[in-house]
Amino acid sequence: MEIDPQLVKQLREKTNAGMMDCKRALAESGGDMAKAETLLRTKGIASAGKKSARATKEGIVASYIHLQGKVGVLVEVNCETDFVAKNENFREFVKDITLHIAAAHPLYVNREDVPQDVVDSERAIYETQVKGKPENVIAKIVAGKLDKFYSTVCVLEQGFIKNPDQTVKELVAAKIAALGENIVIRRFTRYLVGEPLSSEMAPAADEQAAA
Repeated sequence: MEIDPQLVKQLREKTNAGMMDCKRALAESGGDMAKAETLLRTKGIASAGKKSARATKEGIVASYIHLQGKVGVLVEVNCETDFVAKNENFREFVKDITLHIAAAHPLYVNREDVPQDVVDSERAIYETQVKGKPENVIAKIVAGKLDKFYSTVCVLEQGFIKNPDQTVKELVAAKIAALGENIVIRRFTRYLVGEPLSSEMAPAADEQAAA
């Protein structure tokens, strides 16, 4: 079927996928924009999976200052080659990640980074909330609540601020498909003016325990 170039352009702007990939997705989906977007995401995730084991020793460290200097973000995003690290598309993606971190306030990159004691504490709370239900029901509910917890504290599992229907992980996958290299959000730091430091919070906790 003949694909309207305007549809191809819209899909490209929405997904950051290549022009020909957008055209093929629209052809496969019969011109349905939503189906074409889903198709591109699926292919992007599959493509990302194939590249995920490849080394990422290049990349950039980017910063973002927001709210008149009240919030600051530093993030390191890695790729495979210096060529892609200098690519405008890649740099725009990294900028979007800094904006997302500033706005969404994640605490970790992915669920593997969440300390086990934090996970155990969350699980204990959820198990208490559903105490008395059948064991198999408790397991399902707790697993669902943990998934929800991860989606709020892990940047890769959060909905992307510019497109909440797409997770940051899906955005990374789409960028991998578009640029042809593995891409990894390695680490980040978010600063908020007046935010207590861990060293400042510890004495207060000790005092409360003593009381």
